[in-house]
Amino acid sequence: MVSIQIRIIYGDTDQMGIVYYANYLRFFEAGRSEFMRAKGLRYRDVEARHRVMLPVTEALVSYRAPARYEDLITVETSIAGLRRASARFEYRIHREGELLATGHTTHACVDAEGRVQRMPPELVQVLNAGEALSP
Repeated sequence: MVSIQIRIIYGDTDQMGIVYYANYLRFFEAGRSEFMRAKGLRYRDVEARHRVMLPVTEALVSYRAPARYEDLITVETSIAGLRRASARFEYRIHREGELLATGHTTHACVDAEGRVQRMPPELVQVLNAGEALSP
């Protein structure tokens, strides 16, 4: 699990000063990018070295409490599963211990033409390192 902190800016909020619901997916993406970096990977390097991309095929956000302008939130990201041609990441967003949202994204492994590809073994090994995966 990798944690990052994000300060909510005015542009993240709606007229009521509450984080716009779709921005939680951006927070998930930031968490996922940092998760990859913590494993010694960058998306652009995965694309260049393995010639695959990991587009989102499913996204779910469960909202528990609102985040607001100027809040400092923590995004926790973990890998929940790796299959032959996909990966699932799970997320928890909280503010000072209060759970704000949970969710997951599922990513297909595809080539430049969008054809499903087997996850490169090196990528699977790196993503698995230190993670407790669900069966």
